[in-house]
Amino acid sequence: MASKVERIQTLIMRNISEIIQFQIKNPKLGFVTIPEVKVSKDFSHAKVYVSFINENEIRDGMQVLEKAKGYIRSELASRLDIRRVPEITFCLDDGYKKEQRITELLNK
Repeated sequence: MASKVERIQTLIMRNISEIIQFQIKNPKLGFVTIPEVKVSKDFSHAKVYVSFINENEIRDGMQVLEKAKGYIRSELASRLDIRRVPEITFCLDDGYKKEQRITELLNK
């Protein structure tokens, strides 16, 4: 059985993905995926890891997400049935870059 923290992380990840995909209409954002969300034990902060398909869109995409942070948090508040919605911090996930590097090394 998943713990409460894991359930909240999954809910936040799913809802933020939907909000970004269907409600944020900014062409600078590009294609964004959310591979992971980490919530603090007291549910006051959430680190949302994001990755971009195109490396050229990273800087603009991160700026769009930072500007839309308040909107995303208010949408989360309306969707989730929790007492307090955590503060959101967007972090760039570089896991796929590491994966590409390992694949390149293995192919050599």
